[in-house]
Formats: sequence, structure tokens, C-alpha cells
Amino acid sequence: MEMIGFLILFPLIIAGLLVVIRKTKPRNIIVCVGSAAIAIASIALVVMNIGTTGTYFTFQSDIVNYACLGISVLIGIVVICFGVKYKNIPALVLAIVQLAGSLVYEFYFAHDLMCYKALYIDSLSLIMALIIGIIGTGICVYSIGYMHDFYFGIHHPDTEQPDRRPTFFALMFVFLSAMYGIIFFNNLIWLFTAWEVTTLCSFLLIGFTKTDEAIANSFRQIIMNLVGGIAFLGALYYLAINFQCIDFTDFIVFGTVAPALVVLPLTCFSLAGITKAAQMPFHTWLLGAMVAPTPTSALLHSSTMVKAGVFMLIKCAPIYAVSFAPSILVVLVGGITFLLCSFMAISQSNGKRVLAYSTIANLGLITACAGVGTAEAIWAAIFLVIFHAIAKSLLFLCVGTAEHHIGSRDIEDMDLLFERMPRLSRMMIVGIMIMFLAPFGMLVAKWATLVTFVDTRQFALLLMLAFGSAATFMFWAKWIGKLAGITGTSDSIEQTVHWSEWVATMTFTIMALAACATIPLISDCLVEPYIGSVLGIAIQPVLDDDLYLSAIIVIVLAIVLLGGLRKFRKNIRKQDVYLSGVSVDNEQRVFINSLSQPMEATARNWYLEPIFGEEKIRPIGTIACYLLLIAAFGWAAYSSLVVTGIL
Repeated sequence: MEMIGFLILFPLIIAGLLVVIRKTKPRNIIVCVGSAAIAIASIALVVMNIGTTGTYFTFQSDIVNYACLGISVLIGIVVICFGVKYKNIPALVLAIVQLAGSLVYEFYFAHDLMCYKALYIDSLSLIMALIIGIIGTGICVYSIGYMHDFYFGIHHPDTEQPDRRPTFFALMFVFLSAMYGIIFFNNLIWLFTAWEVTTLCSFLLIGFTKTDEAIANSFRQIIMNLVGGIAFLGALYYLAINFQCIDFTDFIVFGTVAPALVVLPLTCFSLAGITKAAQMPFHTWLLGAMVAPTPTSALLHSSTMVKAGVFMLIKCAPIYAVSFAPSILVVLVGGITFLLCSFMAISQSNGKRVLAYSTIANLGLITACAGVGTAEAIWAAIFLVIFHAIAKSLLFLCVGTAEHHIGSRDIEDMDLLFERMPRLSRMMIVGIMIMFLAPFGMLVAKWATLVTFVDTRQFALLLMLAFGSAATFMFWAKWIGKLAGITGTSDSIEQTVHWSEWVATMTFTIMALAACATIPLISDCLVEPYIGSVLGIAIQPVLDDDLYLSAIIVIVLAIVLLGGLRKFRKNIRKQDVYLSGVSVDNEQRVFINSLSQPMEATARNWYLEPIFGEEKIRPIGTIACYLLLIAAFGWAAYSSLVVTGIL
């Protein structure tokens, strides 16, 4: 329990120090030391509890109870103040509703309720602890160099603005603390508080630059997630009034035994998870988050915010397996999101938007697996979480570094990055391969997903998986091709990359390959114990022999790809670019065609905007998912009235 307390409280101490200490060198030391301590503590916690089926700690504290109430009030006041300042009526109204609802709930319904097992550890929380502790802190370290370049670099000079980096780093560590609370709190009131802290931190980080676009997108995030927060609060009301329950584990156990009695709160929790995980129709808040500095995007996409959403859905998976209406909602919303966002990613050339759509799509697949709720589906969902977190954090950091050195995040400007930034491009390729190539982690998890959908006769999901995966292959293949494409110069430009960026990207690269190479061990020691503890059975949808074979292939490919990481060719022999004719100007891509006429090569990549453009596809998914939500809540309300005897 002491280690849990350390992981929740220590990031808050670091955040406080970062606010007080304004000098650069001491701040950098605090970030590095604090990140290392959190990462080591997370690893130690996993080592000490590996293979656990669930450990619960009896803990009660009025101080924590009042602290949670105070934090909830503070969050409401902050959002209300911002709503008044920027005249955002929806955010203002939703914040008032949530604040009033929280106060009424605390003083009239939950004040005398007790949760004796307030803290817990299971194998799923251990997996999440590793993701938060290693990836989250790695992003913090990466931010040291990135934020220096962001304020004072060549491409992002902002010297006229006050240095707000202490605030930025403080928010990052508060975010980590809240995430640890989400995965370790069994008390639903405490969990709700941590849940809303992540919403506020995300709001402040997205709007960090204070541009009009950043402010607009931060409010989009807060509005959508306040809707999810109010749904979460609605579930708390239902459980307190009908069952006098604020114990998350008890809710899950009770839901698996009597699913008809928890249809409404389960649907509310589902909506909260869907909004946090940026599923359609709420996906636009995550796209808007791309205006924030790259570390924010990486943090939101990999180890925090969206992972909190799918964590909630996976925790509820045993109930989805026996509860028809909420299961259909989660399965279809996830499947539609995966399919349509994979299509929309094809039409994007902005690297961060491609990553954003890919994130939303993969979260959709995780959501669909959680909604199925079988042992195989949970196994696939957890591995999708693991490999998506690692690969996507690596890719965001690589794109951020590339942007600072080539002056663009557009894929079309990454021609021959393999020669211009050889180390970085190799790491970027590792991240891309993990996302869509066999035998790397995501493809193994997708195969397990395929097996799950076949076994459960989810034929609609099978079609969504097939077409969505085909789209995935297309946009990732385009990106890899661009890294080895043509350019007017092949001079290396990565000598000025900050040491902190190298530390983070190299750590994530090694971590990504290690995770792919140790899939059998992760399955045996972490994933299967969790499934066994919640379902009573632990079925592995992929044979051990196949997992070991994939691990061996990954090791061989890693040696080939990274074997020459430190070798740089000083004397590069430049060849003329071949463009179906004789080259005239390599840099401008001008060549003599077959009719002996000069021609400029302009068509380079295929984005299919008329077919897969956002304006064509987004309305389809938005309308479909809204209808599903309306139908699900209508059915949940009707079921609750029937169960309670009103109808």
C-alpha cells in the first residue's frame, strides 16, 4: 500500500516543486530525478506483485474524502471561471451542473457510505502502472529539450511570451498522479475525482499556447468530457440510491451476477469511457488536441487520458459479456469508430493528424473487444492497449523532433528522412512497423481479435476489422515509403537533437521491441492472471508456439534495423532521381518525359480526399453513434423502470 501511496502522492510533490523553482537547470534535474523515481517505483511495484489475481487494501481516511470533495469543487470553479472569461456557455452550464451534482451527491447520498477496500492492485492495474510509469515519465524527460526548442528554437520562437514551462511540467506530473489514482482507487468517489482531474489537466494542456485555435479546441475537449463526467456522476447516484454502493469491484461482481439491475449505471459508465477514449461522436476533441505541444499529444494518446477511458471499459468487460444492450452500444461504437477513422486517416498528410486518427481507430478496436467481454476479447484488448501505448508514444516524439528540425510535421516533407535523420527515422520505422506489420505486437493482438470475433460470431465486426485493417496498411505504408523517398538533399540534420529527446525516443524504441519479444511472458505473468481473476478462466487465443516464433522474428528484425544505428556514411554518393525519364533538377523534381518535354513531378502520394475525406465520412459515424447512444439510454431507462417495479 505504501508503494501505491508513493506513486499517487510523489508526482504531486514534484509538481509543487516545479511550480516554485523557476530556474532551468534545477527544474531539469527535478524532472529527470522525479521521472526516474516514478519509473523505478512502478517497475518495483510490478515485480513485487507479478502474477497477482487481486490484492485489496483496507483503507479509510476522512482527510482523503474531504480532499476529493475540495478538488471536485476546485475543478468546477476553475472551469466556470474559464467559461465566464471566454464566454463559453456550454462549458459553463455543464460545469455548474457537475459541481452542483457533486455537492448534492456528497452531502445527501454518499456521505455515510463506506468503501473499506479503497485501494487495490490487480494485473491490469500493474500493466497500466508500467505504461504510466515508463512512458509517461519518458515523455516528461523528452519535454525538457522539446519545450526549450518550442520557446527558443528556430522554428518555434516565442521569446516574447513569458516562460510558462514550469506550469507545463507541473501539469504533466499532476496528470500522472491522477492516472495512478484511476488505476488504483476502488472507491468510486475517489476514482471520480481522479477522473475529473485528468479532464482538467487535458483542458489546460491543450489550451497551453493560448492561441484562438488552442482555446477553442480545449473547450471542445472539456465540453465533451464534462458530458462523460456527468454520466459517471449519474452512475454514482444510481448505485448510492439503489445499492448504497461506492465500491467499484462490488459493482462489477454484482453486475455479472445480476446484469439486469445495473443496465443504467453500466450504460453511464460506458458513456464516460467512450467520451474519455475519444470514440465517435466525441472523437473530435482528440483531433483538436493536436494544436498542443507534441509532449501533450504523446501523453494524451499513449499513457493518460484516452487510456483511462479504455481502462474503464475493460474493467466493465465481464458485465458486457452478460448484458446485451450496453454490450451492443460499446461494440458497435467501437467498431464504427475503428472502421471510419481508419478510412479518414488515409486522407491526411499532417503527421500528427494521421497519428490522431490512428489512435482513435485503435481505441475503437479496444472498445469493441471490451464490449464483447469474453476471455479472448479481453486478452486482445489488453495487448492492443500495451502496444498502442508504446508505439504511439514513440511515433509522436519522433514526429515532434522531426518537426523541429525540418520545419514541418507534414508527411510530404519527410522525403528521405532516412538519410537526413538516420537515427530518428529508424526509430520512427520501428513504431510504424509495430502498428501494422507482422509479427509485431499490434498484428498479434489483431489476430487474437479476429479469433474472438469469429468465435463469438460477430460477423459485422469481422467486416469492420478487415476493411479497417486494409485502410491501416495503406496509410502506414505511404508513410514508410516517404521516409525512403526522394529529396534534393541527403545531408544529416539531426546532430542538434537535444539529449533528452534521444533518451526518451531510444528508451521507447527499446521498450517497444522488448515488449514484442516478450509477448509470451507478458501473457503468462500479467494478462492471463487478470482474466482468470475476473472470469474464472484464462484462455489465450494465440498458441504459445506462435508467440515464441513471433518473438524470435522480432529480435532478428530489430538487429537488422538497428544494427547500424551508430554508423553514418560520410561520403554519400548522390544519384539522379529517376522519374520515368531523364532528371533535369532533382530538388525541384523536374525530368524529361518520353516526349522530350520537361515535366515536374507533382503527384506523389495518394490521399483519396474525394472518397475518404473527413467531411464525407465523419457525419456518417457521428449520426450512427448518436443514434446508438440514444437507443442504449432509452433501453437502459426502460429496463430500470421495469426492474424497480414502476412499469
